[in-house]
Formats: sequence, C-alpha cells, structure tokens
Amino acid sequence: MFTDARSKKVILVSHCILNQNAKIDRCASYPGAMREVTQALLDAGVGIIQIPCPELLFLGLDRRVEKDKETMVESEDDRVGVLMNKTVPKVLCGKISYDLIYQIKQYQLNGFTVVGMLGINGSPTCGVETTWENGKETDGSGIFIKIFKEECADQGVKIPIRGIKAQDPQAALDTLKELLNS
Repeated sequence: MFTDARSKKVILVSHCILNQNAKIDRCASYPGAMREVTQALLDAGVGIIQIPCPELLFLGLDRRVEKDKETMVESEDDRVGVLMNKTVPKVLCGKISYDLIYQIKQYQLNGFTVVGMLGINGSPTCGVETTWENGKETDGSGIFIKIFKEECADQGVKIPIRGIKAQDPQAALDTLKELLNS
C-alpha cells in the first residue's frame, strides 16, 4: 500500500510558518511564507501539515485589538496570552490537538514517518522552548503547545517538537535539518 512517489514523511508546522499574514500586527517577517524554511521542506520532499492557528480561530485576524488604541507588540502578546489562557480557547486548543494526533496516528499506522513539529518560539500560544508572559520572552511552552504535549502523552504519541523564529532563518534551517535527519 502507498507504493507511489510519495516520501511517506510528514511534518507539522505552525500556521504562520507557511502564512505570515496570520500573525499579529507588526510581527510578520516575510510577505507570505517563511521562504527558507518552506523551500527546505519542499526540497526535502516531506509532506507539510499546517497546524490551524488557535489565535486566529479564537480571536480573529486582528486579535480583537482596540482599533484606536496605541499598542506595542509586547503588550499585544501579553493580551493575547491572557485571552488564550481561558477555558474556551483552551478547549479549542484541545480540539486542534486531538485532530492533529488523529492524523499523526493514521500516518504512523500506515508506515509513514512523522518527523516532528515546528512551532514558533516566543509565541504565547505556539512557543515550544520559549513563550511570552508578563512583557517578556520566557522559558516554557505556549498554551497550545502545552495542551498538545499533554494530549500526546495521554495518547502515547511521541514526536519531536522544536521551535524556530522567523527573525533567525539560519537557526530555523538548522533546527529543521535536525528534525529531518533524526
């Protein structure tokens, strides 16, 4: 089964890696996709599973910012982090996690390799090694990644999860290469 040209390798990537248009205002580093990472994924022949953006799904594209209020990126990250740490968005993150884990299991049951997941460090939602809290980047995972990890542990699913930053494309490529070669 599955004896055609497919690589039988897939990777999960945070939504904004493939679509910077989904980021909060003043945070996009690219006009569209993170060019270097996306090209490396295409060159590697790995299938790409784009994780739905929990922030976009719950708060909308503008993240419910007050239109006439002058804000800073830091204060917006704080505000988004607080909003995403409430019951309803946590339930949404759980549903997204459950759906992704179902896909992971399906791929694994059929002999595919799930090489891992790429998140966005510094994000209050999709940060892996670092998140955003109280006006600064701190060690730890964002709310979605925490819930995803918990659900993976509950369901016995193990995949490597690593974070990258759009502002550091070389480090992002190095992290991706580690995942692809592990």
